[in-house]
Amino acid sequence: MKFKGIEKKEQGKFIARYDVEYETVDGKKKIYEMISRNRDIKSFEELHGKRADAVVIIATDENNERILIDREFRLAPGEWVYNFPAGLIDAGETPEESAKRELMEETGLELYEIDDFINTSYSAVGFSNETNVCVVGKARGSFKPSTSTLEEIEPGWYTKEQVRKLLKTEKFAARTQAFCYMWSRK
Repeated sequence: MKFKGIEKKEQGKFIARYDVEYETVDGKKKIYEMISRNRDIKSFEELHGKRADAVVIIATDENNERILIDREFRLAPGEWVYNFPAGLIDAGETPEESAKRELMEETGLELYEIDDFINTSYSAVGFSNETNVCVVGKARGSFKPSTSTLEEIEPGWYTKEQVRKLLKTEKFAARTQAFCYMWSRK
């Protein structure tokens, strides 16, 4: 594919919609619709994020016996989905700071140990250039309701056996499903 241009079609409160024009290997025009958190993309280079837009928190309990997963009502599909705690990185925030803040806001838990960072990946590569970084660590504390009334979140600790059962019956965000599958098999 050869990039030919990009045109902003609509600006929403949080995302912008673009038409990206490519030329296929056989010389045909291909228009690809996409959304982005970047409000002003004008070039091919600007399609690629320079820093992560969001953080995903992969946390276990202090003994590594349970994994933290939110059961969250997601507006786009209009149903409850299992997902790791996550959120946007605020301006001036590091991924570590964002992970600690987001976890506290969504669950009431403290991210007290960070063991690793998983490099930037795309959230929904099929239609967006939004990127996230995963922060892997340990959390503790007591669950509290989300600090936002715009989110309906039910956090929970799950054992490997419980996760294996959920994977057979419930809907997950893809990244959470893949990671939980591998974690539950160890």
